[in-house]
Amino acid sequence: MTLDTQLLYLLNGLAGQSPLFDALAVFLSVYLAYILIAVFLILLFFSQYSKREKTQILLVTAVSSVIARFGITELIRFFYHRPRPFLDLATTQLLENNNWSFPSGHAAFFFALATAVYLYNKKWGVWFFIAALFMAVSRVIAGIHYPSDIIGGALIGVAVVYAVYSVTKYKRNTNQIGG
Repeated sequence: MTLDTQLLYLLNGLAGQSPLFDALAVFLSVYLAYILIAVFLILLFFSQYSKREKTQILLVTAVSSVIARFGITELIRFFYHRPRPFLDLATTQLLENNNWSFPSGHAAFFFALATAVYLYNKKWGVWFFIAALFMAVSRVIAGIHYPSDIIGGALIGVAVVYAVYSVTKYKRNTNQIGG
């Protein structure tokens, strides 16, 4: 048995033991996403950044998250078809999903969001990383992802943000020099 499968069984073994814990896992897996987006927008709106900085932060975050989730993740899923754990293994399934498992789209999107936030505000970013990690682990507990799906999605999210951030930073520096 691979380490990936062992970790899946370890985490998924927590499911089905308590209705309250299962509800928490489902909440973190599904609904925390909406809260994170709302918190990001509220923090950004009420922050002390200038209007231009707020626009840049919003654009880098949105573009990176969308490219990571709907670009890179879906491109990989087009060529690589890894079934969800509950289709291949005896797991406790708390959620349903018919898409391919690798990489995790949630992990790609929310680790991109956390990384973008971190690049602009370290304190906020740490909390967003913690929330993204809770969401990602809860999706393994819920039986719809392998741990490697989460790691793959997280790496995609982080890498895309650094690429987008680097391009915008380069472009900003070029405009300042030439402008």
